[in-house]
Amino acid sequence: MAAADNALPGGSTTDPRARLLLLLPAFGDDEVPDDAVDRLAAALGARTSVDAPEPLASALLEDQGAPGPARWTTAGHGFSANDGEYSFRNPANHFALSADRLARVATALAP
Repeated sequence: MAAADNALPGGSTTDPRARLLLLLPAFGDDEVPDDAVDRLAAALGARTSVDAPEPLASALLEDQGAPGPARWTTAGHGFSANDGEYSFRNPANHFALSADRLARVATALAP
């Protein structure tokens, strides 16, 4: 929600509903906010032609989550990193983000 509501310049859109839909495939959380279905349904209703956004929002959020456990730490540059096997924020992965890109992600995700 913090990333969707973040209106920092330089993104592809400033519309939080569009940002939520764009970011949804990239994130997962075992503890979604109480209003997550309502918020996602509103975004789907506003930005797509889905006839029934509430059931779709519920289905999208059901069983979603990170692909396995990940432990978060603070990396050498002061940004959050994790040990997830598929994470771009895991410095041990050959495809990990560079320090400057990690800084941009950390800034975008800041509440």
